[in-house]
Amino acid sequence: MTQFGAPVVAGRGDETGPLVVLLHGRGARESDIIGLADALPAGFRYTAVRAPIAEHGGFAWFANRGIGRPVPDSLRATMDWFREWLDATASPGRPVFLVGFSGGAAFAGGLLLDDPDRYAGAAILYGTLPFEAGVPTEPARLAGVPVFVAQGEHDQVIPRELLDRTWEYLTAGSGAPTIARRDAVGHEIAPLALGALSGWLAERAGFLARRGVPAPAPTRWHGRADGLPQRRGPRPRVSVTIPQQQLTDTAPAELQEKLFAELSALPGVRSSQSAISVPGARGLMLADGQAGPAEAFLVPRAGEFAHLHPSTDGSLHVALPVALAAEAIERGWAVAHPLAGIRLTPGMVLVYGPRDQTELDVVAEIVATSHSWAAGQEAPADR
Repeated sequence: MTQFGAPVVAGRGDETGPLVVLLHGRGARESDIIGLADALPAGFRYTAVRAPIAEHGGFAWFANRGIGRPVPDSLRATMDWFREWLDATASPGRPVFLVGFSGGAAFAGGLLLDDPDRYAGAAILYGTLPFEAGVPTEPARLAGVPVFVAQGEHDQVIPRELLDRTWEYLTAGSGAPTIARRDAVGHEIAPLALGALSGWLAERAGFLARRGVPAPAPTRWHGRADGLPQRRGPRPRVSVTIPQQQLTDTAPAELQEKLFAELSALPGVRSSQSAISVPGARGLMLADGQAGPAEAFLVPRAGEFAHLHPSTDGSLHVALPVALAAEAIERGWAVAHPLAGIRLTPGMVLVYGPRDQTELDVVAEIVATSHSWAAGQEAPADR
């Protein structure tokens, strides 16, 4: 073990279930936050870990600038300490969730950003990610890893600019399928947020139990051997609630119709009202039903792999392999769906509506890749 010594932990729940690690805030102890387990679903192992910094007179990995701004060297040492404990506690195949409150949220965020593949998901509660603290925060860093974020509208403890920056990164550029909520509370967990967290944990664990080994998926784009270009300009604003919608910088109506005509002419495709989206959303389905793996579809039973939203929105929802979904997000063409990997295929993204012919060509190729996967083709054919 490192300079911090062995961790002090408190545990409750199923010894063999998915592991939920509860990380407390400044001034609290593991005996405080373990009480959250009483409001969270059965079937999990809940473990609260005492921050080693509490044994050294305070939160040593935070600078004097305030909560939410960890010192890089101290954060690195604390994360290494935690990982040594975690790797000895949870085998690689066991799902591990991080739930951090306040200062513990920054630590949970640092762990997640440092090694996203290690975790089944993370909850960032009334805190901030550790920006400028030596952990990566590039676009699509968290693609495919569900995140739950809750904030208080009247929080006077965490600086508002850091809360806003955390919200913006997680719901847009991070690539994480993110459930995000703000409640009319200060720096405390709202009862409705705790209930939503409980449901999120149960649904994510259930999805992982059902999923099994992911099916093979395409690794390159239809007609784009060199990958996607960078999309121009800032990302459009997209709702963080369900139904997920593009709210700004929408596609011209004539381009929406041109795109639909091209997509509905893909081989073996029919169109009708989407089986999952809002009224007026035009679903793109395989006429003969499901051919590829279930993860290649938004609605497998309907053969629906994509749909185009009504004209006031003009964006699309598309099922993609997670690696290609990450590239689409990183290049500015898409954002993750909040329920990807929770109720829906892990690579489900909202693709922004095209603003000109060049963008239409790229969006059409993104959807053509989804079509190839749904049709059971090992690799998309180049045009």
